Amino acid sequence: MASLSQGVLVAGVDSSTQSVKVVIRDAATGQLVRSGRASHPAGTEVDPQSWWLALQEAIESAGGLEDVSGISIGGQQHGMVVLDKDGSVIRPALLWNDTRSAQAASDLNDEYEKLHEGEPISAAVGSRLVAAFTASKIRWLADHEPENADNVAAIALPHDWLSWKLSGSKNLEDLFTDRSDASGTGYFDPVTSEYRRDILALALKSDREIILPRVLGPFEIAARTSTGISIGAGCGDNAGAALGVGAQSGDVVVSLGTSGTAFSVSKTPTHDSRGYVAGFDDATGHFLPLVCTLNAARILDAGAKILGLSLDEFGERALAAQPGAGGLTLLPYFEGERTPDRPEATGALTGLSLSNSTSENFARAMIEGMLCGLVDAVSQLETQGVEVRRILIIGGAAKNAAIASIASSLFGRAVFLPQDGEYVADGAAKQIAWALEGFEPKWTNSSMESVVAEHAPAVMERYMTLVERTKTW
Repeated sequence: MASLSQGVLVAGVDSSTQSVKVVIRDAATGQLVRSGRASHPAGTEVDPQSWWLALQEAIESAGGLEDVSGISIGGQQHGMVVLDKDGSVIRPALLWNDTRSAQAASDLNDEYEKLHEGEPISAAVGSRLVAAFTASKIRWLADHEPENADNVAAIALPHDWLSWKLSGSKNLEDLFTDRSDASGTGYFDPVTSEYRRDILALALKSDREIILPRVLGPFEIAARTSTGISIGAGCGDNAGAALGVGAQSGDVVVSLGTSGTAFSVSKTPTHDSRGYVAGFDDATGHFLPLVCTLNAARILDAGAKILGLSLDEFGERALAAQPGAGGLTLLPYFEGERTPDRPEATGALTGLSLSNSTSENFARAMIEGMLCGLVDAVSQLETQGVEVRRILIIGGAAKNAAIASIASSLFGRAVFLPQDGEYVADGAAKQIAWALEGFEPKWTNSSMESVVAEHAPAVMERYMTLVERTKTW
């Protein structure tokens, strides 16, 4: 296909936990033309219709789609959207951060292992199941809402459902997804790119036929809107961010949003039976080994609220303290934790004394604790053979002035800050431009700021000691 002319526009969407963002870019150059956003309701259980209404609002605030040739949606992973035979939503979607399905995940892991002579479920789907995975939420539904489970005709993820709504179809057979998002369900093999319907049946406690979204290649045109706009396959949010930031082999991306993630694009799959590293697919046909923590930007929000400061003031206060926060160590499990798998855990602050009880040390400890979990996440990626040449930090919390310096002191190396952007939405826009053009658009990657601080290994040592001490808490 010939190269697209400059002036052809594409839209990329990031439908995240807290909000939806829309970017409209020139398909040939990647230049941002305009953008819009709208908020999502809080909570871990949300009516999908609120996402659809927010998407309409964000598209309108971005100036509409009348001059746009294609659109693709990146979205929060794992969320369970269950539909009846008429295509109606049966119950509010359970989101990735809803931990009520923790026991269901444990049950599924054990049941699969017993059925397969000790083989871990990670050998089949790339990951050990935790509460976040869709399969775990389906088992929770079967256990706690059997009538709703009996009415399930189709199961979709948030980005699948939104893309289907955008197409205007009422036919469940027209649902579609991509490898990156399907690989977060817990019933999809990221190597063969096929659903594991045996695991789905185990989760649902029924082997009746359930409609699952068609799994498209990364750069297929999936459908069209009623006005003829091409709709791309879409992707999971982290895969979208990797594509949007232009991550290369050897780059590890640390994303600080509602959750914290560390991931890398890889040409080889991972199967971590311990459950630390999820073996996901990426948005380009490769793999995306990933570690996720539940608590990232919200730790900064909580700390700033406690001290009665703005986020900028909170960061300044943290930088006024010495590395190690005078001996304070925070375990940031405010909403339980996914990695390590401690869904019922709570946070802990240790090392308090009269001499170190200052607002500066408290702010520093909050940020160090949040980042230490991600330093550990990167080390877990390395255990699976992931090469770490550069560490790129992105996400809303990365904008705080304290983050890069403190992160560098904990990693013991330079960290890189790409120019501010909506990387998930940017990745989705790049995906649809790629689909329209037939080859990768040569968008110019933004320059990156490098930040180096003196290594403070004692902070990480104290943090890991606290992680071990609290295993039985």
